[in-house]
Amino acid sequence: MKLHVKKGDMVKVLAGDDKGTIAKILAVYPEKNRAIVEGVNVIKKHTKPNAKNTQGGIIEKEAPIHISNLMLVENKVATRIGRKIDEKTGKLVRYSKKSGEVIK
Repeated sequence: MKLHVKKGDMVKVLAGDDKGTIAKILAVYPEKNRAIVEGVNVIKKHTKPNAKNTQGGIIEKEAPIHISNLMLVENKVATRIGRKIDEKTGKLVRYSKKSGEVIK
C-alpha cells in the first residue's frame, strides 16, 4: 500500500497533544498505518536493568502515531500529496497539490 509519507519527510501533526508540531519522520510502519515522528507522542517506559541499560529506570521514547494525523510539509508549507507519472522517467512520483512541484 502506498502512503503519502516516507521516512525522512518533514510533517505537521494535525491532531493530538502535539498538534501543530513540525518534525521529521524516523520510521514508517505501513502494515499498521503508523509512523514514529521525532519528539512527538513521547511516552515514559519503565525498564528493568539489562545489558543495554544497566541502571534501568524510566526512559522516554517516541510512540507511533497514525499517518492520518500527519501532513507533509514542503517548503515550510503543509500540503496535500498526489501521484502522477513523471514525463522524463516514466515512474510514479509524489507531487505537491498546492504548488504542483514534484517531491524529491
